[in-house]
Amino acid sequence: MAPRAKATSEAVEPARRSTRISAQPKAAVEVVKEAIKKVAAPKASKKRAADAGEEKEVSDEAPVVKKSKAEKSGSEEAGDASDGKVNAGSLSPIDIGDVLPSYTLKNEKDEDVDVATLAAGKGLVVFLVPKADTPGCTTQACGYRDSYPDFTEHGFNVYCLSADKPATQAKWQTKKELPYPLLSDPKRVLITALGAGEGGKTKRSHFIFAKGGKLVDKKVPVKPADSPRLALEFVKLITAET
Repeated sequence: MAPRAKATSEAVEPARRSTRISAQPKAAVEVVKEAIKKVAAPKASKKRAADAGEEKEVSDEAPVVKKSKAEKSGSEEAGDASDGKVNAGSLSPIDIGDVLPSYTLKNEKDEDVDVATLAAGKGLVVFLVPKADTPGCTTQACGYRDSYPDFTEHGFNVYCLSADKPATQAKWQTKKELPYPLLSDPKRVLITALGAGEGGKTKRSHFIFAKGGKLVDKKVPVKPADSPRLALEFVKLITAET
Protein backbone atom coordinates (compact mmCIF):
# COMPACT_ATOMS: atom_id res chain seq x y z
CA MET A 1 0.00 0.00 0.00
CA ALA A 2 2.89 2.42 0.78
CA PRO A 3 4.46 2.18 -2.70
CA ARG A 4 1.08 3.03 -4.25
CA ALA A 5 0.86 6.25 -2.22
CA LYS A 6 4.33 7.28 -3.41
CA ALA A 7 3.38 6.61 -6.97
CA THR A 8 0.34 8.80 -6.53
CA SER A 9 2.44 11.68 -5.22
CA GLU A 10 4.82 11.34 -8.13
CA ALA A 11 1.94 11.46 -10.54
CA VAL A 12 0.58 14.65 -9.02
CA GLU A 13 3.96 16.41 -8.99
CA PRO A 14 4.43 16.36 -12.77
CA ALA A 15 0.87 17.80 -13.15
CA ARG A 16 1.86 20.87 -11.09
CA ARG A 17 4.96 21.36 -13.21
CA SER A 18 2.91 21.24 -16.39
CA THR A 19 0.61 24.02 -15.00
CA ARG A 20 3.57 26.35 -14.45
CA ILE A 21 4.93 25.57 -17.86
CA SER A 22 1.56 26.23 -19.54
CA ALA A 23 1.37 29.61 -17.79
CA GLN A 24 4.65 30.79 -19.24
CA PRO A 25 3.41 31.17 -22.83
CA LYS A 26 0.52 33.39 -21.55
CA ALA A 27 2.99 35.71 -19.87
CA ALA A 28 4.97 35.88 -23.06
CA VAL A 29 1.84 36.81 -24.98
CA GLU A 30 1.14 39.66 -22.56
CA VAL A 31 4.69 40.94 -22.99
CA VAL A 32 4.27 40.90 -26.76
CA LYS A 33 0.97 42.77 -26.51
CA GLU A 34 2.54 45.48 -24.36
CA ALA A 35 5.37 45.83 -26.84
CA ILE A 36 2.86 46.23 -29.69
CA LYS A 37 0.99 48.91 -27.75
CA LYS A 38 4.21 50.86 -27.18
CA VAL A 39 5.05 50.68 -30.85
CA ALA A 40 1.53 51.68 -31.94
CA ALA A 41 1.17 54.51 -29.39
CA PRO A 42 3.46 57.01 -31.17
CA LYS A 43 1.62 56.36 -34.42
CA ALA A 44 -1.74 57.02 -32.75
CA SER A 45 -0.45 60.17 -31.08
CA LYS A 46 0.95 61.35 -34.40
CA LYS A 47 -2.42 60.72 -35.99
CA ARG A 48 -4.18 62.65 -33.22
CA ALA A 49 -1.71 65.49 -33.61
CA ALA A 50 -2.33 65.53 -37.34
CA ASP A 51 -6.08 65.55 -36.77
CA ALA A 52 -5.69 68.36 -34.25
CA GLY A 53 -3.67 70.32 -36.77
CA GLU A 54 -6.39 69.87 -39.36
CA GLU A 55 -9.03 71.00 -36.85
CA LYS A 56 -6.94 74.06 -36.00
CA GLU A 57 -6.62 74.94 -39.66
CA VAL A 58 -10.36 74.61 -40.10
CA SER A 59 -11.07 76.72 -37.00
CA ASP A 60 -8.73 79.44 -38.26
CA GLU A 61 -10.93 79.91 -41.29
CA ALA A 62 -13.80 82.38 -40.97
CA PRO A 63 -17.01 80.41 -40.48
CA VAL A 64 -19.76 80.86 -43.01
CA VAL A 65 -22.94 81.81 -41.19
CA LYS A 66 -26.28 81.79 -42.96
CA LYS A 67 -28.59 84.53 -41.75
CA SER A 68 -32.25 83.84 -41.19
CA LYS A 69 -34.87 85.96 -42.93
CA ALA A 70 -35.56 87.78 -39.68
CA GLU A 71 -31.87 88.61 -39.22
CA LYS A 72 -31.59 89.81 -42.80
CA SER A 73 -34.66 91.96 -42.35
CA GLY A 74 -33.26 93.41 -39.13
CA SER A 75 -29.92 94.25 -40.72
CA GLU A 76 -31.61 95.87 -43.69
CA GLU A 77 -33.70 98.01 -41.38
CA ALA A 78 -30.62 99.03 -39.47
CA GLY A 79 -28.97 100.04 -42.72
CA ASP A 80 -32.00 102.03 -43.87
CA ALA A 81 -32.13 103.87 -40.54
CA SER A 82 -28.68 105.35 -41.12
CA ASP A 83 -30.07 108.14 -43.29
CA GLY A 84 -32.18 109.42 -40.38
CA LYS A 85 -35.36 109.58 -42.46
CA VAL A 86 -36.91 106.17 -41.99
CA ASN A 87 -38.70 104.35 -39.27
CA ALA A 88 -36.56 103.77 -36.22
CA GLY A 89 -37.40 101.82 -33.09
CA SER A 90 -38.28 104.92 -31.09
CA LEU A 91 -38.13 108.70 -30.94
CA SER A 92 -37.30 111.01 -28.06
CA PRO A 93 -40.35 112.52 -26.34
CA ILE A 94 -41.63 115.68 -28.04
CA ASP A 95 -42.84 118.36 -25.65
CA ILE A 96 -43.70 122.06 -25.83
CA GLY A 97 -40.74 123.93 -27.32
CA ASP A 98 -39.29 120.88 -29.06
CA VAL A 99 -38.92 120.72 -32.82
CA LEU A 100 -40.64 118.08 -34.91
CA PRO A 101 -37.98 115.44 -35.70
CA SER A 102 -37.14 113.93 -39.06
CA TYR A 103 -39.19 110.77 -39.28
CA THR A 104 -40.75 109.04 -42.28
CA LEU A 105 -44.32 107.78 -42.36
CA LYS A 106 -46.68 106.65 -45.12
CA ASN A 107 -49.60 108.82 -46.15
CA GLU A 108 -52.98 107.56 -47.34
CA LYS A 109 -51.53 107.19 -50.84
CA ASP A 110 -48.80 104.91 -49.47
CA GLU A 111 -46.18 107.60 -50.18
CA ASP A 112 -43.25 108.39 -47.89
CA VAL A 113 -43.56 111.63 -45.95
CA ASP A 114 -40.83 113.13 -43.76
CA VAL A 115 -42.80 114.78 -40.98
CA ALA A 116 -40.03 117.31 -40.31
CA THR A 117 -40.79 118.93 -43.67
CA LEU A 118 -44.49 119.43 -42.94
CA ALA A 119 -43.92 122.61 -40.96
CA ALA A 120 -41.06 123.96 -43.08
CA GLY A 121 -43.07 126.65 -44.84
CA LYS A 122 -46.29 126.88 -42.81
CA GLY A 123 -47.70 126.13 -39.38
CA LEU A 124 -48.99 122.62 -38.77
CA VAL A 125 -51.91 121.05 -36.94
CA VAL A 126 -51.72 117.29 -36.39
CA PHE A 127 -54.76 115.65 -34.83
CA LEU A 128 -54.71 112.04 -33.66
CA VAL A 129 -57.59 109.56 -33.83
CA PRO A 130 -57.77 106.13 -32.14
CA LYS A 131 -59.31 104.37 -35.15
CA ALA A 132 -60.37 105.54 -38.58
CA ASP A 133 -64.02 105.50 -39.61
CA THR A 134 -65.45 105.09 -36.11
CA PRO A 135 -68.13 107.45 -34.71
CA GLY A 136 -65.97 109.58 -32.42
CA CYS A 137 -63.08 109.76 -34.85
CA THR A 138 -65.41 110.68 -37.70
CA THR A 139 -66.86 113.54 -35.63
CA GLN A 140 -63.34 114.83 -34.97
CA ALA A 141 -62.20 114.40 -38.59
CA CYS A 142 -65.28 116.05 -40.04
CA GLY A 143 -64.85 118.96 -37.65
CA TYR A 144 -61.41 119.60 -39.13
CA ARG A 145 -62.88 119.10 -42.60
CA ASP A 146 -65.49 121.77 -42.05
CA SER A 147 -62.99 124.26 -40.59
CA TYR A 148 -60.18 123.36 -42.97
CA PRO A 149 -60.47 126.64 -44.98
CA ASP A 150 -60.05 128.61 -41.75
CA PHE A 151 -56.83 126.78 -40.89
CA THR A 152 -55.31 127.29 -44.33
CA GLU A 153 -56.39 130.97 -44.31
CA HIS A 154 -54.27 131.47 -41.20
CA GLY A 155 -51.25 129.71 -42.74
CA PHE A 156 -51.63 126.26 -41.16
CA ASN A 157 -51.70 122.84 -42.79
CA VAL A 158 -53.80 120.05 -41.25
CA TYR A 159 -52.86 116.37 -41.02
CA CYS A 160 -54.62 113.42 -39.43
CA LEU A 161 -52.40 110.82 -37.70
CA SER A 162 -53.43 107.30 -36.71
CA ALA A 163 -52.14 103.73 -36.52
CA ASP A 164 -54.45 102.63 -39.37
CA LYS A 165 -53.07 101.29 -42.64
CA PRO A 166 -52.85 103.71 -45.59
CA ALA A 167 -55.53 101.77 -47.49
CA THR A 168 -57.96 102.10 -44.57
CA GLN A 169 -57.25 105.81 -44.31
CA ALA A 170 -57.75 106.28 -48.05
CA LYS A 171 -61.21 104.68 -47.90
CA TRP A 172 -62.18 106.86 -44.95
CA GLN A 173 -60.86 109.97 -46.69
CA THR A 174 -62.95 109.25 -49.78
CA LYS A 175 -66.04 108.29 -47.80
CA LYS A 176 -66.05 111.49 -45.70
CA GLU A 177 -64.48 113.79 -48.30
CA LEU A 178 -61.61 114.77 -46.02
CA PRO A 179 -59.57 117.54 -47.73
CA TYR A 180 -56.34 117.02 -45.77
CA PRO A 181 -53.73 114.21 -45.86
CA LEU A 182 -53.63 111.33 -43.41
CA LEU A 183 -50.47 109.77 -41.96
CA SER A 184 -50.07 106.13 -40.97
CA ASP A 185 -48.03 105.24 -37.87
CA PRO A 186 -48.77 101.52 -37.38
CA LYS A 187 -46.08 101.04 -34.71
CA ARG A 188 -47.13 104.25 -32.94
CA VAL A 189 -43.57 105.54 -32.88
CA LEU A 190 -44.39 109.20 -33.52
CA ILE A 191 -47.68 108.85 -31.64
CA THR A 192 -45.79 107.63 -28.55
CA ALA A 193 -43.14 110.35 -28.87
CA LEU A 194 -45.94 112.92 -28.80
CA GLY A 195 -47.24 111.38 -25.57
CA ALA A 196 -50.42 110.00 -27.10
CA GLY A 197 -49.53 106.31 -27.28
CA GLU A 198 -50.14 104.02 -24.33
CA GLY A 199 -50.88 100.31 -24.00
CA GLY A 200 -51.02 99.79 -27.74
CA LYS A 201 -53.70 102.46 -28.13
CA THR A 202 -53.84 106.03 -29.44
CA LYS A 203 -55.19 108.84 -27.29
CA ARG A 204 -57.45 111.30 -29.08
CA SER A 205 -55.46 114.52 -29.17
CA HIS A 206 -54.04 117.33 -31.31
CA PHE A 207 -50.70 119.12 -31.60
CA ILE A 208 -49.93 122.53 -33.08
CA PHE A 209 -46.52 123.37 -34.52
CA ALA A 210 -45.43 126.86 -35.48
CA LYS A 211 -43.73 127.50 -38.82
CA GLY A 212 -40.33 125.82 -38.57
CA GLY A 213 -41.62 122.85 -36.57
CA LYS A 214 -41.62 124.01 -32.92
CA LEU A 215 -44.41 122.50 -30.82
CA VAL A 216 -46.41 125.37 -29.31
CA ASP A 217 -49.62 123.73 -28.11
CA LYS A 218 -51.10 120.30 -27.40
CA LYS A 219 -54.28 118.79 -26.02
CA VAL A 220 -54.05 115.20 -24.68
CA PRO A 221 -56.70 113.88 -24.39
CA VAL A 222 -59.44 115.90 -26.02
CA LYS A 223 -63.09 115.32 -26.95
CA PRO A 224 -63.93 114.71 -30.62
CA ALA A 225 -66.02 117.87 -31.12
CA ASP A 226 -63.68 120.06 -29.02
CA SER A 227 -60.48 119.24 -30.87
CA PRO A 228 -61.04 121.22 -34.11
CA ARG A 229 -62.61 124.13 -32.24
CA LEU A 230 -59.82 124.47 -29.67
CA ALA A 231 -57.11 124.05 -32.31
CA LEU A 232 -58.58 126.78 -34.50
CA GLU A 233 -58.94 129.15 -31.53
CA PHE A 234 -55.26 128.73 -30.70
CA VAL A 235 -54.21 129.19 -34.35
CA LYS A 236 -56.17 132.43 -34.55
CA LEU A 237 -54.63 133.60 -31.29
CA ILE A 238 -50.99 133.09 -32.29
CA THR A 239 -51.47 134.51 -35.79
CA ALA A 240 -53.08 137.62 -34.30
CA GLU A 241 -50.05 138.10 -32.05
CA THR A 242 -47.66 137.90 -34.98
